[in-house]
Amino acid sequence: MASPTPSAAQARRRLIAGRLLAVVLLALVLAACAAGPNPDVGVPDASGEVAGFWLGLWQGFIAPVTFVISLFTDDVNFYEVHNNGNWYDFGFVIGAGILFGGGGAGAFRARR
Repeated sequence: MASPTPSAAQARRRLIAGRLLAVVLLALVLAACAAGPNPDVGVPDASGEVAGFWLGLWQGFIAPVTFVISLFTDDVNFYEVHNNGNWYDFGFVIGAGILFGGGGAGAFRARR
């Protein structure tokens, strides 16, 4: 005897349950990626320095190289935790954006 096919209502409930499960899993993945507070903001490092905008800009620019090196050594960090906060972060993002083109080349190409 052939197995009974699900009714339209059952198929709809399964679809809704599947979508709900996907949304819950996506929310959990995104929540796991949330950044936490940095207690070392504004605290000088061992040499008495606090990283600012210019060091953030430089470190954002060299981020790919620093990341690869940081995988093999404990002496190199990808991101300076002893920074002055938002200005360092802004410099880091600008530096990384400059390195990867910042989308400007794509916008220029689209106008042609």
